[in-house]
Amino acid sequence: MTISERLFSIMEEKHISMPELSRLTGISRHTIFDWQRRGTNPGADKIMVICEALQITPEELLIGKPADEVPAHDQTVSSDGIDMQIMRECQELSESKKKRLLAYVSMLQNAKK
Repeated sequence: MTISERLFSIMEEKHISMPELSRLTGISRHTIFDWQRRGTNPGADKIMVICEALQITPEELLIGKPADEVPAHDQTVSSDGIDMQIMRECQELSESKKKRLLAYVSMLQNAKK
């Protein structure tokens, strides 16, 4: 299941419409509609806002499991600590700085190999 599929499944479970999610998050209705229509996923800068609005953890949205069900070595994003700080800081960056950061992360990953 993709992130967008999981998002709309959670919205259905919680009886939250697209207009309501838009109101809760400040994300345009058009953007939310595009995620559903095109099957695209929300950007990293939207994940935390969506999770707060839906009152779920990033793990629930990203991998479909509550944080307490994910083994520590499999956690994509911890519910506290440095991962959350990184996500919060990334939300504040301009698009150009996000692209630069992504390029830097890619470089770091390649350096490990």
